[in-house]
Amino acid sequence: MAGEGGTKASRRKERKKKSVIQARRKKEFTYRGYTLEELLKLPFEELLSILPARARRTLKRGYNAEQLQTVKKIKNATDTVVRTHCRDIVIVPEFVGKRVAVHNGKEFKEFEIKPEMIGHYLGEFVLTRKFEKHSGPGVGATRSSKFLPLK
Repeated sequence: MAGEGGTKASRRKERKKKSVIQARRKKEFTYRGYTLEELLKLPFEELLSILPARARRTLKRGYNAEQLQTVKKIKNATDTVVRTHCRDIVIVPEFVGKRVAVHNGKEFKEFEIKPEMIGHYLGEFVLTRKFEKHSGPGVGATRSSKFLPLK
């Protein structure tokens, strides 16, 4: 019996070695079937055709002077943080890797633009309302909540 336990243990160890998950390879980013390099090479009209409807309409209409100035700053930024109040700028592939600080109404919140953010607006990543978590709902709300049952 003692011999069987040793063989069982060795078989179990071998099974465990086989089932150990190998280090996960990072999945390559694709946006609607295009890699980041392909998105950067796409002409503007083709890029528009794969963006969501709201972003496509915004880009077709064009940016105003303030937005255009901010877009140029973001594209030309090397390692500096671009501070802006413009929350309604659509993120395009040229912005990936840039650092932006967007105003939330009180302060500037800084973040790095990642490939997954393409097609979204800058303002979507900086919340304007603070999530308030309350503790102990109902406790101390009324005079009757002071009463604790004697059980």
